[in-house]
Formats: sequence, structure tokens, C-alpha cells
Amino acid sequence: MSLPSFKRKHRLSNAHTLPTFSRTPSPLPMSTYGLTKRGARFLVLTVAVFFLFGLFHQKTGLLWRRLPPLYENYRQRELHLPHYKEYESRQDMKYFWAANHAHSSGWGNVMQDFVMMGLLAHITGRSFVFNDYVWNPDGSRYSLYNGKLIPSRIPLTALLGGVMVGGEMPYGDNTPRAVAPGFFEKVCPNPTVLKVEDLNDHFMRFDDAASATLVMETWANKIKSIEDPCVKIDKDDIPIFEFWIYGSKNRMLPIWSYLKDSPVATHWGWSPLIHDAYQRNRHLFRPTTPLSVLDQMLDSYPARDEDYTTPIPGLLALHIRRGDFENHCQHLANWSSDWNAFNTFPEFVDKFDRPTDGGWGETSEKNMKMYIERCYPSIEQIVDKVATVRAQSKDLNYLYIMTNGAVPWVAQLKKALADAGDWDRIGSSRDLKLTWEQKYVAQALDMFVAQRAQVLIGNGWSSLTSNVVMLRMASGMSPDTNRFW
Repeated sequence: MSLPSFKRKHRLSNAHTLPTFSRTPSPLPMSTYGLTKRGARFLVLTVAVFFLFGLFHQKTGLLWRRLPPLYENYRQRELHLPHYKEYESRQDMKYFWAANHAHSSGWGNVMQDFVMMGLLAHITGRSFVFNDYVWNPDGSRYSLYNGKLIPSRIPLTALLGGVMVGGEMPYGDNTPRAVAPGFFEKVCPNPTVLKVEDLNDHFMRFDDAASATLVMETWANKIKSIEDPCVKIDKDDIPIFEFWIYGSKNRMLPIWSYLKDSPVATHWGWSPLIHDAYQRNRHLFRPTTPLSVLDQMLDSYPARDEDYTTPIPGLLALHIRRGDFENHCQHLANWSSDWNAFNTFPEFVDKFDRPTDGGWGETSEKNMKMYIERCYPSIEQIVDKVATVRAQSKDLNYLYIMTNGAVPWVAQLKKALADAGDWDRIGSSRDLKLTWEQKYVAQALDMFVAQRAQVLIGNGWSSLTSNVVMLRMASGMSPDTNRFW
């Protein structure tokens, strides 16, 4: 799952050392009867070699656990995308870099900002300059989160593919392809730098009458008026679209008229790393042919032909937040917070009526109970909702649970769901088999699966659910396939 939003970060400097073993392990006790001295040594050496091979092959050894991947091969490829040579030689290329991209938050929040900045670049006919997914912007390689090391930043191409990271634009769309910051800095050594505060006055930032469309058009007109092919937002500025706008349906839903037909939404893509993770775990999401014994021994997952733009038939995906999200749900109740805007399309079956008798830090016991049931449902409530949705849908045979819940809790939930219904398979985020690089971007795999599920039950307050729903709507999936707790 994605990293929770707005948590304190612990930083590690670039100076770090590889962990080392403090001493040589003693040979395994064994009998050497019947072996020569040379044979015994050879046997011990063979056992040690196989042990070390398994250690590295399974990626569960001390070295791998302590040092997360840095995705350097992805970063290098971003510096040498195939269209760079042509763009360097052309004088008509224009670029837009929002160097103030959202950071230090979960992927759901950061993705919202990428979507809006990608849309702004497309509306203005400029190349979108894509940033890393940054958890910690202080220049460190690693950060501590919940006592574990994570990458401080991940190249966006480890998460995404397609138009957002330099893929070809749809046929007939002449907007320049996206580029990485390194290329922008090479061809734009002296860009025009804009300050968000110069355009976003108090009305545009906070007034409920200031729609996202108004903000987008104001910025689009400003950027279109600039002749300089190189435009950049100051890296230390506030976001053009601040986080609270995404929770206001009155402000945010009007932007759908721009977004629904933009390649940012219609041609959103996931990286080859995510596609490989999907193939490795395909048996959790849909009917598959069992792997051969040789494939299992070699940890091999041969790719199968599949149209990634079509729904996964029979799959019901559930997005269930646990852990400290319970406290967050209580906070939402105390402030009478509404759902994320893209979870509130009027044609959706499940709706949320925000209470008006609370807010500003307190609410009634009745309201609190209602928020918890819909934001942090119990196992019994989850089972009941799944049964209701299944009865209203056709041919749902597979369940996939996207969750950060503890393994024992997920096991209880799976058993309860299995006892209540005849499912061909029930899988979860905790069942995924991932490479070391895939582990730190697994939230993208969950989103890829949920985006294509025949039916989704999501969390109305979750930005991750909201992003998935937006992609499902942009792909033309029926509104009634988007359900909420």
C-alpha cells in the first residue's frame, strides 16, 4: 500500500555503509564418515554456496532488507529517452516544469498533483516535465518510516509508463512528449520562473466558488501568454492545487470536462515493473493456467497475452485501510469532512451526506459512529457490504483485498468472506509475491488491479480510491461498478 500521508520523516544522510557480517559462520555440524578430508571440505563449501545463493535469490538476506533499491537503472533511462535527440535540435519545443510537485505524502496525494500538472501542461501545449516520487526532499537516499528504511525518492518511471513519463501521445495529438528534469535543465538553463502566490490569491485558494476549472484556466492563460519556451514553477512554492480542493466536489468536479478527454486520464499507464508484478501475481486476480514445476523452481513468470485496457472479468476489488487510518477517520468525523471529489459523481450508487451538525474539531456520537462504519468498517460490515454488492452484480467470482492491514487481521477477513460466500479465489496485498524493487511501489500494482476490476468497493475519503475511480470513469467503465463502504 502507499505510504500514509503527512507523517513525520526521519532522514539518513547520503553517507551510508553496506552492512557486513561480523564473523564467519561456523560450519554446519555434520558427520564426515565415509568422506575424505578434501571431500568433507568440498561438501561444506557446496552447502555454503547454495545457502548464499538462496539468500540472494530470495532477496530476504540482511543486505537486501537493510538497503532499499535506488532504481538507478530507471533514472539513467529517464536521462536518455528516445525523443530527446530530436527535441534538442528543434526550436519550437515548449516545456512546463512544476518543480514544486507534491512530496512527503502518500502516493495517492502525490498522484493527484501529477495529474493536475500533467493536465495543465497538456492544455498549454507544453511538454510535461515529470518529477520523482519524493518522500523526503532533503537529498538523502533513504528515510526511516515506521522503523524501516524506504527510498527517499523513486524515479517516476518505476511507477508509471505512457504519456506521463515520455511515452508517445495519442494519434493526432501534437503536444510534445514528457521529459525528465535533467533534460529540461539541459535545454532550459534560464527558464521563466513563476511564483504561485502571484496568481493564487485568497479567493482562488480558499473560496468554495473558486472551482478547479477557474484555477486551471487562470494558469493556462498565464502560461500561454509567455513566449519563453521554458516555464518553471519555483520549487519552494505551495502547490497550484492545494490538498483541500480535492475534497470539495463543488470545486473539483467541474474540472472533469477537461480531464475526461485528456490523455493524462485516458492514456494513463503503469510501468513495465508494475506489469511484471501483475504477471507474477496474476493467479490472485483471474483464472490462470498453473505454472509448470520448472517455472516454480526458477521463480519464472512467463508473460501471458492480455489487453491491459479491458476489465478483469469476475473480479471484485476491495480497498480497506487499516492501521492508523482509524485515527484519521475520527479526525475526518470531527471536522465533518466530505469524500474526495472524484468519489462523488452524481451517477454513483453509493453516496455520502456530510453532516452539518458538527465540525471544527467536534461531532456527535451518532456522526462519529457513521464515519467509522464507512471509513473504517469492521469485518462484519465488510462481509455484509460485499454480499450486497455481489447480489447486485453479475458473475463476481474473485476477490482481491487491497489493504495495509496486519497479516492476522487479513487472514480473519479472508476466512469470514470465504465462509459467507462461494468464491473461486480470495487474495490480498499480503499475498503478493514481489521482487525487491516491486515491494516499494506495490501500491501502484494495487491501483492497476483496482482500475481494471469488474467492480470496486473503495473508501470515499481515500485519495488512492479517488484516483482509481477517476481512471475507471475516464476509461468508460459503468458508474455503477464504483461502490463505496
